[in-house]
Amino acid sequence: MNDDDHLTPGGPGPGPLPGEDAFADALLEEELRQAAAVLDPVPAELLQSALDAFAWHGLDAHLAELTFDSLVDALPVRGAMAPPRMLTFRAGELTVDVEVTGDGLIGQLLPPQSARIEVLGGPPPARPVSTDTLGRFTSDTPPTGPFALRLRTGADVIVTEWLRA
Repeated sequence: MNDDDHLTPGGPGPGPLPGEDAFADALLEEELRQAAAVLDPVPAELLQSALDAFAWHGLDAHLAELTFDSLVDALPVRGAMAPPRMLTFRAGELTVDVEVTGDGLIGQLLPPQSARIEVLGGPPPARPVSTDTLGRFTSDTPPTGPFALRLRTGADVIVTEWLRA
C-alpha cells in the first residue's frame, strides 16, 4: 500500500471525514420527511389531536391519575349487553367520576365545585361544558378514539390521563 491509495476511488482510503456520515444521514432524513409530507401527509384531525395531547404540558396543569376503569377493575354483570364505562380520576383532593356512554359523558367532581370541562380528542371536537352547583356535568358528544378531559377549576388546570374510547 502506498500513500496514494486513499485517493483512488474504491481504494482502501481512510473512510469518510468526521461528521460526513451525520451530515449525509441528516440530508437523507430531510428528503424522506419532504417525500412523506407530499405522498402521505398527516391528517389535520390527527395533528390537532396531537396538539391537544401536548396542551396539558403546561406548568399550570396537574395530571389526574386514573384510579378506576370498569373495563379493567369491575366484575362483569350477567345480562348487561353494553354497560356504560365508568372511570374515576384523582388529582390531589379532587375526584372526577365519569360515565362514558354512546350518547356522551356524564360526570361529577367531588368535592362539588365550579369547573369548565373540555373533552380533548376528536374529531369532532366537543364543546366545553360547565359543572352545576353539585359539580355535575354532561357532554352530549361521545368521545371517539383517544380522549382526555381538561378541567379548569378557578386558578387550577387539571388534565386526566388519555384513554381509548
